[in-house]
Amino acid sequence: MTGNRDDSLDERRKRLADELAKVKAEDEAEVRAETNAAETRKGFAMAVKLSSEFISAIVVGAMLGYLLDYFAGTTPWGMIVLLLLGFCAGVLNVLRSTGAVAKPPLLEKADRRDEGGKGGV
Repeated sequence: MTGNRDDSLDERRKRLADELAKVKAEDEAEVRAETNAAETRKGFAMAVKLSSEFISAIVVGAMLGYLLDYFAGTTPWGMIVLLLLGFCAGVLNVLRSTGAVAKPPLLEKADRRDEGGKGGV
């Protein structure tokens, strides 16, 4: 009778260990999926940030060019020149945001001074 009882306990223990292993595997898969989703969200946020910086620089350049043309009567040259300047500014903003281009030296000095606790308002 005790042998039969030990067998059923061993059987139960094995079954519970299998179920526990299955649940742990599902949890690990869920954690991996959540990590991948977080990485995807970070990438999407960065893409939205970069594209909005680029587009806003172009729009500002176009608006300033239109206003210059409207008030100075230089149609279409102000729009062309300032639209190109807006495009260049947008590209430069994107490159700075991604770290492909360093900050201007004056901004780097100000950042270093602020980090040292000596600068700031």
